[in-house]
Amino acid sequence: MGHPVLFLRSLIFTIVMVVSTIFWSCICFLAAPLPYRQRFFITSRWNVFMIWCLKVICGIRYEIRGQENFPDAPAIVLSKHQSAWETIFLLPNMPRPLVFVFKKEILYIPFFGWAMALLRMIPIDRKQGKHAFKHVVRHGKRRLEQGLWIIMFPEGTRIPVGQTGKYKSGGTRLAIETNAVVVPIAHNSGECWPKNSFIKRPGLVTVSIGKPISPEGQTPDSMMQQVETWIESEMRVISPHAYNAG
Repeated sequence: MGHPVLFLRSLIFTIVMVVSTIFWSCICFLAAPLPYRQRFFITSRWNVFMIWCLKVICGIRYEIRGQENFPDAPAIVLSKHQSAWETIFLLPNMPRPLVFVFKKEILYIPFFGWAMALLRMIPIDRKQGKHAFKHVVRHGKRRLEQGLWIIMFPEGTRIPVGQTGKYKSGGTRLAIETNAVVVPIAHNSGECWPKNSFIKRPGLVTVSIGKPISPEGQTPDSMMQQVETWIESEMRVISPHAYNAG
């Protein structure tokens, strides 16, 4: 598929995304008085629509492996981070409503950030250091008690396909503090929607769900090592062509 065609399809998707974000945020404001589960469902229909648009307009399909590994228990999802795709996809595709831990500046984004502010997310001020983590633990415990799941990206930022970022232990520290299991997720979304790329390429995104990792008898570092080992090993199964032999 030629570059002009990819550019046109990506442009159409971007226009649809911007227009639908403005429209859907208004619906979210109207839904604000509803019970939280209903509000979350309505808000996450935008995500479902965006994933559908990516399939129809840009040719980005997906498959999920390992859904049987989802626990029926409080959980913290720790996912590979390659693209904006997974931030859209994961929200409506987990067994329980998700809570993102993100920098508070996102709330200032017109329409999108305002709609996010209506949900029980955990915005943090990274400048506060240790106090920021205490904030995450306090609100994280409350969210888990409310039957929600928490998602974090241990690499912190989007990492190009075939590379490994530094895995930070904030997610496993939270798991130990809250006695919640960790669910690792690997995927190759960056092959279709690379970091900082306007162009979206058609292809298949494989999302692989790992078995829950218990915090019992673990330290944050030992638990994160298990998460990293599983995710990076699974990445070599999903995208063997992206990694050098050995």
